[in-house]
Amino acid sequence: MSHPHPELGLPPPLPRDGLRVIPLGGIGEIGRNMTVFEFDGALLVVDCGVLFPDSQQPGVDLILPDFSYLRDRLDDVAAVVLTHGHEDHIGGVPYLLREKRDLPLVGSTFTLALVEAKLREHRIKPYTLTVHEGQRERFGPFDCEFFAVNHSIPDALAVAIRTGAGLVLHTGDFKMDQLPLDGRRTDLGGFARLGADGVDLLLADSTNAEVPGFVTPEREIGPVLDAVIGKAARRVIVACFSSHVHRVQQVLDTAQAHNRKVAYVGRSMVRNMGVARDLGLLTVPPGLLVSVDEAARLPPERVVLVSTGSQGEPLSALARMASHEHRAVRIEPGDTVIMASSMVPGNETAVYGVINGLARCGATVIHKEVAMVHVSGHAPAGELLYLLNATRPTNVMPVHGEWRHLRAHGRLAQDSGVPADRIVLAEDGVVVDLVDGIARITGAIECGYVYVDGLEVGDVGEATLRDRRILGDEGFIAITVVIDAATGRAAGIPQVSGRGFSDEAGAFDGVLPLIEKELEMAVTDGVSDTHQLAQRVRRVVGRWVADTYRRRPMILPTVIAV
Repeated sequence: MSHPHPELGLPPPLPRDGLRVIPLGGIGEIGRNMTVFEFDGALLVVDCGVLFPDSQQPGVDLILPDFSYLRDRLDDVAAVVLTHGHEDHIGGVPYLLREKRDLPLVGSTFTLALVEAKLREHRIKPYTLTVHEGQRERFGPFDCEFFAVNHSIPDALAVAIRTGAGLVLHTGDFKMDQLPLDGRRTDLGGFARLGADGVDLLLADSTNAEVPGFVTPEREIGPVLDAVIGKAARRVIVACFSSHVHRVQQVLDTAQAHNRKVAYVGRSMVRNMGVARDLGLLTVPPGLLVSVDEAARLPPERVVLVSTGSQGEPLSALARMASHEHRAVRIEPGDTVIMASSMVPGNETAVYGVINGLARCGATVIHKEVAMVHVSGHAPAGELLYLLNATRPTNVMPVHGEWRHLRAHGRLAQDSGVPADRIVLAEDGVVVDLVDGIARITGAIECGYVYVDGLEVGDVGEATLRDRRILGDEGFIAITVVIDAATGRAAGIPQVSGRGFSDEAGAFDGVLPLIEKELEMAVTDGVSDTHQLAQRVRRVVGRWVADTYRRRPMILPTVIAV
C-alpha cells in the first residue's frame, strides 16, 4: 500500500486559517498510531507508535508509520506529543528521531521515562518536556492543554489543541473506570468545559466502540487473582503487558498475601517495572522480588513469575516457555498460567498457539474467556456516548480502530446528535481539513507500511514479503541448465532440486524430458540468450508443477553457457 486512495488525488494548498489533519497510522488498524496536525506552516505530531506483524509479514520485526510526508518538513515540527507509553503510541519514536534527533518530545512523567529508556538502547538522548494534567503549553501556533485520562497504563493524557481554525480534542486511548486503583479518573469535567467552549473536532479512541455498556473497574481483577493464586498448588506465571503497572501491582499484593516470591521475566517487564518503581507508581514490599534464577531454587508453591508474552509474540518469554526454549523457566505439570490481557485483533492465532503449547506441557491456563482476569483499557459504547454528550463536538473523526470500530463509533456519534455529514470516516493517508468549522476529506497522501527487518528499516517491501510467503507456503524449485555456447544445445542433463516442496526422491523426474524438449525447441527457434532460455524453462516447469501437484512454488532457473 503506497497510496490508499489514488482516486482522491493530493490535497490542495491549505487555506490560511485552516487546520489540516493527516493520520499516518492508527486509523483502519489497531496500532501504529500517529497523527500530524498542520496549521500556519507548522506541524504538531501526536504519538508515533508501531504495529506488530502478522503471518502475512514473515520475518518482519515491526511496522512503522510512513514518515515520507514529514521527511522534508522536519524543521516545521513544533513538538511530538505522546499521549501515553504503550508501544503502539511510542514504539516508533526512536525511528522518527533518527530522522531528526532534536525533535522535542512532550509527555507525562511515566511516558517520557519509558521513551527515554527505549531511546538509550538506540543511543539517542532526546529533548523532552514533561507535562501534567491541567497544564497548558504553546508549541508554535498550537496551544495545547492536557487532561488526565484513565487507561491500562499510568499517566495517560488527552490533549486539546487550540489554533485559529478552532479547538480539537484528541483523547488518545482512554476509558472511564470510576474506581481506578490510582485514583486518577478521566477528566470528564474538563471535557465538559471544553464542550461549553465549543469543540470543533473530536478525535476519539474507537477500539471498543462495538462493545456495549461500561468498563469493569480494574480493582475487580484483584479478588480473581487472589482466588486463582490462593488455590494454585505449584508455581504461578502471570502474563500481561509490560506496561500494565496496575495489573502488576495487584499481582505483587496477592503474592505477598500468599507468602510467594515474585520474579519478573522478560527484558521489557524488568525495565518498565523498574521505571514505575523509581517513579513511585509501583509499590514493592521489601524482600518480595527475587531474580529468575533465585525463583528457580525456591519451592514451586512459593513462586509467582510475572512475564511478557501475553500476545503470543514468537520471541517473548511466555512463547519460549511454551516451546521449551526458555533459558531459565520450564513449564511443569501443575503450573498455573494466567493470561491477564485481551487479545489484540490479529494476534488470536498466535495467542491460542501459546495457550495450547502451555497446556501440552501440563499447565492450567486461565484466560479472559474462563475467568475475569482482564478488563479492557478502552472505553466501550456507553462511555463513548458520555464523551460525545459532554463535549458536544461539531465534527467527529473516529480514530484508533479497524474499519468496523470506526463505523460503530460513527453510529454512536450520529445517535448523540452529530449530523452524518459532520462525521469523518478516514483512514491512514487520508487528509482531513478543518476550515470555517467544517471538517471534510480533501485528498490523500502516500502512506504505506514501513517494515523493520533486523537492523534494516524500509528495505523490505511488498514484493519481498510476497516472495517470503511463497517460499513459506510452497517452497522453491531450482533448475540449473548448462548449454554449449557454440551450438546452444544442452551440454548435459538439467539439474532440478527443491526445498520445502517434496520429500520424494523422484519428484522431478517427470519434468526433465519437458525441459530437454523445450531447450531443443529453443535451438530450432534460434534462441540462445541465457535470460530468454531461463524464462522458457521457468514457464515449462511452472505449468508442469501446476498440472501435476496443484502447487505454485518459487521457480529459480539458471542457464549457464560454456
